[in-house]
Amino acid sequence: MKKLLVLLLVLAMSLTMIACGGEKAAGGEEVKTRVIKVSTKFVDDEQTSKSLKKVVEAINERSEGSLDLQLFTGGILPIGKDSMEQVVKGADWISVDGVNFLGDYVPDYNAITGPFLYQNFDQYLAMTQTDLVKGLNAQAAEHGIKVLSLDWVFGFRSMMTNKPIITPADMDGLNIRVPNSQMYTFTLEAMGGNPIAMPFPDTYAAIQQGVIDGIEGSILTYYGTKQYENVKEYSLTNHLLGVSAVSISTTVWESLTEEQRTIISEEFEKGMQDNLAETKRLEGEYLDLLKENGVTVHEVDSQAFMDAAAPVFEKFEKWTPGIYDEIIKELDKIKASN
Repeated sequence: MKKLLVLLLVLAMSLTMIACGGEKAAGGEEVKTRVIKVSTKFVDDEQTSKSLKKVVEAINERSEGSLDLQLFTGGILPIGKDSMEQVVKGADWISVDGVNFLGDYVPDYNAITGPFLYQNFDQYLAMTQTDLVKGLNAQAAEHGIKVLSLDWVFGFRSMMTNKPIITPADMDGLNIRVPNSQMYTFTLEAMGGNPIAMPFPDTYAAIQQGVIDGIEGSILTYYGTKQYENVKEYSLTNHLLGVSAVSISTTVWESLTEEQRTIISEEFEKGMQDNLAETKRLEGEYLDLLKENGVTVHEVDSQAFMDAAAPVFEKFEKWTPGIYDEIIKELDKIKASN
């Protein structure tokens, strides 16, 4: 009985220490745990969330109690503009959301993710390694944003609607959900649609209620969010590349130890590679599954849409003059090296 009482007492003391927010390091000293929330719009069934889950688990394990990253998916916590504001304000926060939300602080980010720039993922990934984009990351730091990655791709975005889309004329009169972003708004307007900005988690009900006629998004988003239950026509416009940035406050970043920064950087890089590989693999698989669920896939008049969207690059007064030409020069180099 005495042994049992002693064991219970030891257990109670251990639970008390954990509840007080500390763990013991190998040397016996208490390690203060830094809690950092990770917010994303992606739902649990989407590949980005699956890869992020691996990242968070790996960081927490490698840090041995000094870091506690907590992942919140599906827009449970603020996303988009509100999420980026948390980063800028210096909250213990990591935002995983569209590159376009960095564009609210450094407008030229929107230029590198403009409509119909890239034909494949590799071209975009090469662009993020150019001095041009590294310069944008330096500008973001001046606003308090440390860009950990620009490379979490989830596929080219196309049209999920209740009618086939072949030419820009087919978009006339259609209310299409877009993120709260000028780039998406201008692009969908140029393509012939009526863009409606709303949080992605609201789109499922909005389609059912007839508030919108469809959304634009990737194959993975289409299948992962079960939008095929609402709309059955998928038109391959491939108008924008779906890609997320991973951002943290510069103040928070600088307050971490060198080891913590290394762990976070390495694991988010591994997660990006995992997400990329799985995205490439799943695109074909999910397209087949969409067809099995009654979705009809349509090829479009790509040149007509490219011509319609060309004026988008002239609508951003805050972009650096000549930025589009610089992007095209970099793209030409990238294409020539492949």
